[in-house]
Amino acid sequence: MTMTRRTLGATAAAAAAALAARSADADPQGFKKHPLIIGHRGASGERPESTLMAFRQAIAEGADVIEPDLEMTKDGQMVVRHENEISQTTDVASRSEFASRKTTKSVQGQQVTGWFTEDFTLAELKTVRCRERLPKLRPGSAKFDGQEQIPTYQEVIDLAKSESRRLGRTIGTYPELKHPSHFAALGLPMEGRLADLLKKNGLDSPTAPVFVQCFDVEPLKTFKMLSRAPRIQLVSPKGTPTDSRTPYMDMVTASGMRTIATYATGVGPDWSMVIPTVDGGIGPATDLVKNAHAAGLAVHPWTVRAENVFLPPKQRIGTDPSAHGDVDAVYHALYAAGVDGLFSDFPGLAVRARG
Repeated sequence: MTMTRRTLGATAAAAAAALAARSADADPQGFKKHPLIIGHRGASGERPESTLMAFRQAIAEGADVIEPDLEMTKDGQMVVRHENEISQTTDVASRSEFASRKTTKSVQGQQVTGWFTEDFTLAELKTVRCRERLPKLRPGSAKFDGQEQIPTYQEVIDLAKSESRRLGRTIGTYPELKHPSHFAALGLPMEGRLADLLKKNGLDSPTAPVFVQCFDVEPLKTFKMLSRAPRIQLVSPKGTPTDSRTPYMDMVTASGMRTIATYATGVGPDWSMVIPTVDGGIGPATDLVKNAHAAGLAVHPWTVRAENVFLPPKQRIGTDPSAHGDVDAVYHALYAAGVDGLFSDFPGLAVRARG
């Protein structure tokens, strides 16, 4: 069958209009219309990380998404901590009633000593209080020590929904499956629990305001079979996933991105993999964004921090490691590279730089 140019043009216009309508229906509040600002463990440069206080602060500063790392309790609940060893971010070590819980165990190939979420019930964990992980670097945040409990992921979802209603804009969540093989070996597999939780909360769709991330490969492949929510393969400048022989740097080549696209909808690289440091300063963008976009993948780099110690030498201001440097230069370079979002410990600064 042949078609005239006019018919082809009309058909293309109709398809574009239909796509626009579907996009508007799926994203009525503009959740994906600009590079997303992802509050890394909340506004973790200003409040103790991974607390409801930190998530509220990130939202108040304009974050589009808040990021909780997920760990498991003994009774199968998903709680929000960066590590399953919690002595660095809570006062558990000072609690005499839990002194006997201190232990050493192997967590995905690493020997770790301390107190672990999987050795506590949720009720027990709710009795400890959170504190700043880097008090010398972030003394302003440390002033809020002892004020917050460890939240569950459900509590973070509830906060995002209530703040979305209050502010009239969509607040997403960005849960990370942490140590999935470790918990699976303990009889606490994470993928099914997370999929069920997303379904319960109306978040089981490709356009839902949620992204599920993991540094390992197999959990994302499993999760794809259980949920339609977006999935992000995290990658690092060094190392290899614990369940793969393919180094992360090989995963971000053009062919590697096409492989990721078979089970994930995006990639989350260390920001230096997008904007490398060259001669002590910000260098030209790599091909990572181009390779990802060619494979149909979104790109959400992690984690931009404002303190001098985390910036390239030429972006540092003064000699105090905790003082803020020229972090705007990093934000602007990432936006110019075409990223679809970025993680920041200071989401308000990222929002301002986005303009």
